[in-house]
Amino acid sequence: MAGSFWATHSGAEIDLVVVRGRRRLGFEFKRTVAPKVTRSMRTALSDLRLDRIDVVHAGEEAFPLAEDVRAVGLGGVWGDLEPL
Repeated sequence: MAGSFWATHSGAEIDLVVVRGRRRLGFEFKRTVAPKVTRSMRTALSDLRLDRIDVVHAGEEAFPLAEDVRAVGLGGVWGDLEPL
């Protein structure tokens, strides 16, 4: 398993990319309870061919934000994220 930060010269970035076998997962960390999909997330999904991005936020709930992007509340992060 490998993990790293990713960014482009144009300013797109994602906080953590984890590669395990054939799975590529992205993680973004937000200090809000109402996260939104950003241009950086869409770029990372495409450029890195990520299977999914989980946006860890300050709330409690997990909910979908877009196809292959979901919000995961920090309070429930251990129950909402599947083990690597």
